[in-house]
Order: sequence, then C-alpha cells, then structure tokens
Amino acid sequence: MDKAKPFIKWVGGKGQLLEQFERYYPNELKEGTINYYIEPFLGGGALYFSILEKYKIKYAYLSDLNRDLVLTYNVIQKKQDVLLDYLEQYQRRYDETASEKRNYLFLSIRKNFNEQRFEINYGKLSENWTPRAAQFIFLNKTCFNGLFRINSKGEFNVPFGKYKTPNIFDQNNIRSVSAALQNAEIVQAKYSSCYSKVDTKAFVYFDPPYRPLTQTSSFTTYTGSKFTDKEQIELAQFFKKLDKETGAKLMLSNSDPTNVNPNDTFFERTYLGYNLFKVSANRAVNCKARGRGKINELLITNYKS
Repeated sequence: MDKAKPFIKWVGGKGQLLEQFERYYPNELKEGTINYYIEPFLGGGALYFSILEKYKIKYAYLSDLNRDLVLTYNVIQKKQDVLLDYLEQYQRRYDETASEKRNYLFLSIRKNFNEQRFEINYGKLSENWTPRAAQFIFLNKTCFNGLFRINSKGEFNVPFGKYKTPNIFDQNNIRSVSAALQNAEIVQAKYSSCYSKVDTKAFVYFDPPYRPLTQTSSFTTYTGSKFTDKEQIELAQFFKKLDKETGAKLMLSNSDPTNVNPNDTFFERTYLGYNLFKVSANRAVNCKARGRGKINELLITNYKS
C-alpha cells in the first residue's frame, strides 16, 4: 500500500517541514520506547502520517475543533468504500461539466453543504456522514487555494478555484489513510481534552493556529473562533501543565515573530525555560504573492533531541 499523505489541503500544513522536524523528535521516539502519539490540532495530519510510517506507534489520539474535518477522518477510517463511491461520482460530474459551468456545480454543492449542517448529528456516526465527508473533500479539492474557511454563521464561504484537473477521487491515498487511522481515536474536541491520554510514553505535538506576523497575514478562522495572544498564552500554560504532571515529550510549532520584528520576544517569554529551535519554511508573510518566501518558524520542546 502507498504511503499515506494528507487527503486535503490545510492552512499551515507541515508537509514541507517533515525532514527538518525529524531532527527534533525525541530520542525515545527513535528508540521505540514511545507508544502513543497525540495531536490535538490535527489539520491535514502530515506529521502523523510521516511518524506512523517510520516509527512504532501503538495508539494515536487525534483531535481538532473543526467538526467536519473530524467527521471526514472518521468516515475514511470506518466507511472508506462507500466514501470512494461518492468521490468517484463527484469526479465524474466535475470532469463531464463544461469548464464555464463548473462554478455553478461548485456553488450548488457548497450551498447544499452549508444547508445540511443543521441536519448532521456530529456526535454519532450515521449514514449521512459519508455524503457529508464526500462534499467536504470535493469542496477542498475545487475551492480557491484549497482553503477551508467558515464565517461567523458557520458557513463555508471560499469561492471556486477554477482547477482543470482536481484529484477528487484519490482512491489509493484514501485507502492508505484509512489503514493509517485504524489504531487512532479521532475526536472533535478542544486541545485540553487530551490530558487524560498523556503519560510518560506519549509524544504530544501541538500545531495551533499561528500567531500572525502581520495584520494581513492572519488567516480567517476555520473553526469560527479566533486564536489571539490570550489563547496562545492559555495553550502555553497547558503545555507547562503537561510537562510538570505527565512526563510526556512535548513539541509545539508556531510562527517566529522576529521575521518581521527582531524585538518581538513573545514566544521566548511565553515558553521561558523550554527549548526554542528555528526551521525554515516557504510561507506567505502577508496576503500578497510577493510576500511569499523563506521565513523561520519555531519549534518548542520540553526535551533536548
């Protein structure tokens, strides 16, 4: 079976950073004494899939606040064959639709996706989860820049992306992702819900919404709630709580404010006493294309790799 990789695009995805991240994994992971992998801001899951391929992980606890993302992961885990049938139909519909009419197809599916959210019981797997997951993947593959963004009303509002050949029916990867999720518990929950799962044999990776480098670089939320400095500080307090009470290995990603302001020591102050490392990424510092280039991001750990 092919290596599993993220089945969606997601803001802040870590695919390009995996090789650099590996240098900072805890030695216990490399030595095989870590059994549990915990990721409370799951997103596209690039790090999870990469770690699962290379290291022995018995169990994973994966969570995210985005309920449709979590729903889709659970459908892939438990209902992959039915989901693939839906995705194959969506691929055929898109391919057979004239290019000038694809926007109407996209908008009709987006409208239905938004309307149906009131009829979904997100707490219990049911038959209507699978078409919902198929729509979620279709919209991610065909919307502008692969974004998932919702407004204050909870509506998905990203416009059409005008792609000629989007890979909606990615059968091999969906099957690989399903296999990679078989020993995982996937829940819609706040990051603090992982506390009871953490012990000395756990590796916990936090990838929260990044602190914006500029006013124009802040991404409109994909959960409907903001993640301000107040929330960043609360997360740091939880990080410290886990460090003191569980003995787990902890790693956290975030932006590096010194890219734009050398005097901004927010994370040095917030995570005082922990290890801060810098990795290089291709990111957009602001919303304009010319703002894209090599910038540093931070990795914060409670161990020395």
